[in-house]
Order: sequence, then C-alpha cells, then structure tokens
Amino acid sequence: MTNSPVTYETERLVVRQLNASDRANLARTLQDEQAMYAYAHAFSDAEVDSWLNNQLRRYQDDGFGLWAVETKSGEFIGQCGLTKQQWQGQPVVEIGYLLQRDHWHQGFASEAARGAKQYAFNHLLLPEVWSIIRDNNFASMNVAIRNGMLVRGKIVKHYYDLNMPHYGFSIRR
Repeated sequence: MTNSPVTYETERLVVRQLNASDRANLARTLQDEQAMYAYAHAFSDAEVDSWLNNQLRRYQDDGFGLWAVETKSGEFIGQCGLTKQQWQGQPVVEIGYLLQRDHWHQGFASEAARGAKQYAFNHLLLPEVWSIIRDNNFASMNVAIRNGMLVRGKIVKHYYDLNMPHYGFSIRR
C-alpha cells in the first residue's frame, strides 16, 4: 500500500488516489487485451502514461477521478472511481471500474462501485451518478445493475475508429 490519501474503504477494499508508483500495476491491466476488450485494444506505453496523468489531472481539476483499488492486505487489483463524462450532450458523473483479470468474478467491482456511489452521494452530494457501458460488456452491466442503476438510454461513441454502442445506466439519490 502507498501513502496516497484514502478516498474510501469497503469491507474488503481500500480505494485511494493513484500515484506514479502505480504505473506498472496500471499497465498490467491497460495492456491486457482481454481486460481491455471494451476499449477494442490494449494500451501502448504512451497511452498508459497518458491514462495515469489524466487521473492525476482529474484529482486537481475535478476533485475526483479513477482511484486505485487495493485489497485490505495492500494488493493492487484495479481502478474504480468517478469521472466527468457526456451523456446525450449533458455533463454527468460516471462511476467507472476496471479490474485486473485475475480479480474478476469475485464481487470486487460491485463492492468498489457501491463505495464510489456512496462517496458521490454522501461526500460530493451529487443527485445522480451514471455508468456508461459498451453494449458487449455484460459483466460491467451486471455491476451497474447490482449498484441499483437502471438503463436510461443508448448512444454510439466513436472511439479508436470504431462505432461503439453504449448503454447509459444511472441511479438517483
């Protein structure tokens, strides 16, 4: 575990700000083609660096971003957090999560996402949070549903020269 500020804790997890020492752990996920299937590609070294720098910028500019998710024993298992996004031309705050593959299907994403929702409602006093999920990412849809979210619509994002349909899930306070 690092000395980064803890954002929130759950029964099994500690969620904290990312820092430069997390780069190798981020690369393990972001450069895994299977873990990144919803993004349609594994990231290059430059994209991993940009991802990390973007989170550090978000902490400064927005007061939140994607955070490191660790087990209580200090093992880095992925990311979860809040990011500003656009949904049908309107600004929204999204709960996002991306875990290392060896920690899938153990309830960690749902646990971290519930914590992010509570943080958004209780600390940031947001009236609503979203998860915008690619239409082939059934595991993430299930996390959103377990987080009490309902489908609010569908959009097509243009990313990496592809048209990618996404569903928007949200929950209101």
